[in-house]
Amino acid sequence: MTQLKPFSALVTLSLLALAGCGTQSPAQADVVAPKVSATSAPVPSNLATAIFAGGCFWCMEKPFDEIPGVVATTSGYTGGTLANPTYEQVGRGGTGHFEAVKVTYDATKVSYQKLLDTYWLQVDPFDAFGQFCDKGETYLPAIFYANDAEKKAAEAAREVLYARFKKPIVVQILPAKAFYDAEGYHQDYYQKNPLRYAYYRNGCGRDARLRAVWGQ
Repeated sequence: MTQLKPFSALVTLSLLALAGCGTQSPAQADVVAPKVSATSAPVPSNLATAIFAGGCFWCMEKPFDEIPGVVATTSGYTGGTLANPTYEQVGRGGTGHFEAVKVTYDATKVSYQKLLDTYWLQVDPFDAFGQFCDKGETYLPAIFYANDAEKKAAEAAREVLYARFKKPIVVQILPAKAFYDAEGYHQDYYQKNPLRYAYYRNGCGRDARLRAVWGQ
């Protein structure tokens, strides 16, 4: 097997960093291990779900995974009309779907408000065209509420941010719709492909922009 020289490897990784979220096929991913969920298992009454869109779903899992009380995060598609969409269909546009993350959490250990606070720090709330280097309807930021309490909490948070920044907060607050799990190679991407993930995130300018908006 021919090994990449250091310079060639750097160029290759840099190109990966400039590619949009999810442009890899399963064959290109470092590891392909689809997440299998036991959908037939009973769901404990203390578990709840919350759905957030913040641009590339690869980058939205880790911040929630790190919160004590969060049981799982799942990348997927929601907000649109097409049932069981593929990444390619969503990426072409016209489906109305957002890339989003579904957060399953133990409501006795972590509050919805904590998830909401974490969400805001992951997005550029002023970008009406997408998020960071990813543009288009698929990457628009949104909070999907499941009940009136979640809606009120999201709206209250948005008002606080408007008062703080004195400029429009473009994050949409929408009723939750059917959530469709993304393909297996998208799940836990930051864990399965740490180098590609790091280069993509850096190349997209995500962290630099977040620091500019929210500070250190």
